[in-house]
Amino acid sequence: MKTRLRRLRIGARTFVWRAEIRHVQAEHDCHRCIRVRAWGGDKRGRVLQADLLSTTWPSPWTACATDGAYPTAGDVRPLIGYALEHGWQPDLRGGEFILSEREHSARFSLPGFLLTDRLCTADSPDPTAQVIAAYEARPRD
Repeated sequence: MKTRLRRLRIGARTFVWRAEIRHVQAEHDCHRCIRVRAWGGDKRGRVLQADLLSTTWPSPWTACATDGAYPTAGDVRPLIGYALEHGWQPDLRGGEFILSEREHSARFSLPGFLLTDRLCTADSPDPTAQVIAAYEARPRD
C-alpha cells in the first residue's frame, strides 16, 4: 500500500510529509507510535524524521489496539519549524535529520505526543512510563 504524501506550506516554502503508524513495545504492553518524515520540496533533499509516541492513556486492553492518535498538518507545522530552528537543512541532498528523544525531548513538545527513540533502539526509556508521566502532568479542568 502506498503512503500518501501531504503538502504543507510554511511561509513561501512548500514541504511534503507523510506519517506511518507503527507500534513500540514496552515491558508489558505496546503503544502507538507515528513515524513522521518530511522533505523541503522533493524526496532527494535531506529528510526530517521524528518518531512520535502517542500519550493516549488510559486505554482498555492495549494501546496498540485502541489508540487512534494521528498527527495533523497542525502538528507537523511546529515539528518542521522546530527542526529548521535546530539545524535541519532540507536543501542538502541526502541524509537524515532526526529529532531524537535524547537530543530534543527536553526542548520540544507537541500536545498528544512525545518524541521517542524506541523504534530505533530498544534501550531507550520505557514508553509506558513516559505515557503515564505525560498523562499525570496534563492540565486538569
